[in-house]
Amino acid sequence: MNVIIDTNCLIASIPPKNPEYWLYRAFRDKVLNILLIASNVIRSEPFIHWRLINDDPDDNKFADLAISANAQYLVTNDHHFNILKTLPFPTVQVVSLSEFQEILGY
Repeated sequence: MNVIIDTNCLIASIPPKNPEYWLYRAFRDKVLNILLIASNVIRSEPFIHWRLINDDPDDNKFADLAISANAQYLVTNDHHFNILKTLPFPTVQVVSLSEFQEILGY
């Protein structure tokens, strides 16, 4: 099946109480399945919770994972991660999506 879905349909389907939430779930499940079987995806779980981002504690899971996986970059457009740029340890190279695009040469 080859289907074109306008992004506004996908965005509108995100709220769980929306009747079109099924579309978001289907998309999410498909993407997660692809990620789980992709050969270039490494599954990792942080064992240390650094709690480095106080302004938005929910963001800590990404920082913790970047540190534990020894990631070369943490790609985000979220300004809460800027605190990581000021820390001498642990080091996390935070770049914006546009900076990452430049790094990749796209």
